[in-house]
Amino acid sequence: MFWKKKKNKEEIYGWSVEQDIRLIDYLVDGLLVFDKNSRLSLANSQAERFFEIDRKEILGKTILELGRFDRIKPLASLLIGGAKEFFRLELPISENFILELTTVPIMERGEKSGSLVVLHDISREKTVDKMKSEFVAFSAHRLRTPASAIKWTLGMFLEGEFGKLTQEQQEVMEKTYQANERLIKTVNDFLNVAQIEEGRYLSKTTLSDIGDLIGTLLDGYKEEIKQRKIKLEFKRSGESLPRVMLDQEKMKIAVRNIFENALKYTLAGGKVSVSLKKRGKEIEVEIRDSGVGIPANQQDKVFTKFFRGSNVMRMETEGVGLGLYIAKNIIEAHNGRIWFDSEEGKGTAFYFIIPIKEKFAEFLTEKFY
Repeated sequence: MFWKKKKNKEEIYGWSVEQDIRLIDYLVDGLLVFDKNSRLSLANSQAERFFEIDRKEILGKTILELGRFDRIKPLASLLIGGAKEFFRLELPISENFILELTTVPIMERGEKSGSLVVLHDISREKTVDKMKSEFVAFSAHRLRTPASAIKWTLGMFLEGEFGKLTQEQQEVMEKTYQANERLIKTVNDFLNVAQIEEGRYLSKTTLSDIGDLIGTLLDGYKEEIKQRKIKLEFKRSGESLPRVMLDQEKMKIAVRNIFENALKYTLAGGKVSVSLKKRGKEIEVEIRDSGVGIPANQQDKVFTKFFRGSNVMRMETEGVGLGLYIAKNIIEAHNGRIWFDSEEGKGTAFYFIIPIKEKFAEFLTEKFY
């Protein structure tokens, strides 16, 4: 606000401060203003409702003093120090009450004179999201049991448990078996997404050799690579790579999702390469292909749920667009980072890094993850 003095009264272009304060009391978002000394100088009515407190009890208090109020404590613990700025950060106040926090510096003559804190209630959206995740998880669990039973039965037919099949019957059964496998993979993807959104994804982390993990996984694709006439190159750093803390089952899913995309979208005669190297206190994994690439105008959506590029949909390949979303969340749950570069028609390279743990990392337990 830029106020000016007029007749011993502060006004903003003919609008008094008292009127201004009454106006912000009608806002649906909570507003808090802190001065340069981190004292609360203004709070609107919605902020009072959010924190279930009379503003007279908190005005003039520092952030540290506000931490003594139970309802405000989560906010105060974030704001102590005053250096950080937040944009749409989720702030749980209680089990069923979640605010979205944004802070904006108040500048005067090029210097910071205070901070504006905007609080938006997202409790309803989070409740709806939770209900959707629970529904997806329930439905996926219900589907997995019959799909597994179908797989077992089809396997018995294919192995001749019920007598020798004709060539035509064998072909039909194999196609049915593969279709059921795709169904099982989709169901597992939905379960993985549900676990991610419930915030309970990593279950058991151990000190592991990520090179061995990737090498073993790639061995399972030798036959498919041969049939597809694709050249695979697996390059490990010349030096011995240190071990890292991994949930091995989840990391296999992440690498598999990225690698299968590389195979799926690389045409016969193309090349896929996987390489590992140490970069400072991190291990970097690169999975590069000579495939169809990702359209430039769609690259910002790559890690979102259900994304499939327009060019790959024309290829009629299978998939629901959850693989990279899941991979990104797994890698970030390991305190890692994932990114890519791609050019349509020339191929794609995905990179991710996993931090190397310090000495005595083998004594860390899953509770730290």
